[in-house]
Amino acid sequence: MNPGKLFLVLAAAAALAAQNVQTVKVESKPVSRTVLLTGELLPYQKVDLHARVSGFVEKVQVDRGSVVKEGDLLVTLSAPEMEAQVAESEAKVKAAESAAAEARARLVAAESTYERLSKASATEGAVSGQELQLAKQAAEAARDAVRAAEALAAAAKASVGVLKKVQQYLDIRAPFSGVITERMAHPGTLAGPATGPLLRLEQVARLRLVVAVPEADFGGVRAGAKVPFQVAAFPNRTFTGVVARVAPSVDPKTRKAPVELDVANQSGAFAPGMYAEVNWPARSAEPALLVPATSIVRTTERVFVIRVRNGRAEWVNVRPGFRDGGLVQVFGDLRAGDAVVKNASDEIRDGAELKSLSAASN
Repeated sequence: MNPGKLFLVLAAAAALAAQNVQTVKVESKPVSRTVLLTGELLPYQKVDLHARVSGFVEKVQVDRGSVVKEGDLLVTLSAPEMEAQVAESEAKVKAAESAAAEARARLVAAESTYERLSKASATEGAVSGQELQLAKQAAEAARDAVRAAEALAAAAKASVGVLKKVQQYLDIRAPFSGVITERMAHPGTLAGPATGPLLRLEQVARLRLVVAVPEADFGGVRAGAKVPFQVAAFPNRTFTGVVARVAPSVDPKTRKAPVELDVANQSGAFAPGMYAEVNWPARSAEPALLVPATSIVRTTERVFVIRVRNGRAEWVNVRPGFRDGGLVQVFGDLRAGDAVVKNASDEIRDGAELKSLSAASN
């Protein structure tokens, strides 16, 4: 045979052999995996305690590390001018009550006079009509005076009540049970609404573990799920938090969403501010499309798989996701059940005629 013809025959045979491919079907299934994320332990509640009224710090009952219960007295302030205001207001109350008592006495006298004249008027000529009318008007004026005096007494009492309620703010109490983590005040310090905080109180028997979950793993978040985590202080122990609060917003800069887990800390093993390594269960919200890792072709220009459709090769651009064993999640114009080349390469040209040797499953 002519050498040139022999070369063409061999080249054609080699080209034909290169088009024999093994295919697999694109799988679709829910997948679960675990990703390692970093979280931070924070107090369940934290508050800086300020003075609500102006005064001098008289006593500080606690210090850094003190364990307190809700309602415990923490700081006592003194404000002599406020005590003087209360005493003055109480004196006004007494004066108003005395004035009201006098008004009631005058009312009794006026009503008694009117009643006596009214009975006497039954006898013709005993009492003039004008005299009876004046007595009636005097009784009505006395009633008005009583109402005014009682209103003034009530206002004076209310003023005392307000001052005494404000006076209660001189005693600063714990709004919830927790631990004092900062002390910024000492006896003699001038405190008030415009000054800095006196104490910092944190609730640490229960903590929040805040985890920034990537956008790709956010769809599988489930409220109530138990999530394991570790902290550097106890490297050989695994703890558990419960997903409690999910922020319905993704940070546009980090593409992550904060998720809060409730962590019990009655033993005091954790301290707010600790970092934790969280074994986050990244479950896909929808079934994922999976192909063998060998089906994905990467070139300098594109990443694709080769789909076999009607006996011809079709390059389909994809974006790889996570790995699940020997399979890789892909995003692209694919459907479950599509046949793709198992061992793909860019040597199989787009549009080339293919012959599948076998349709193997993943």
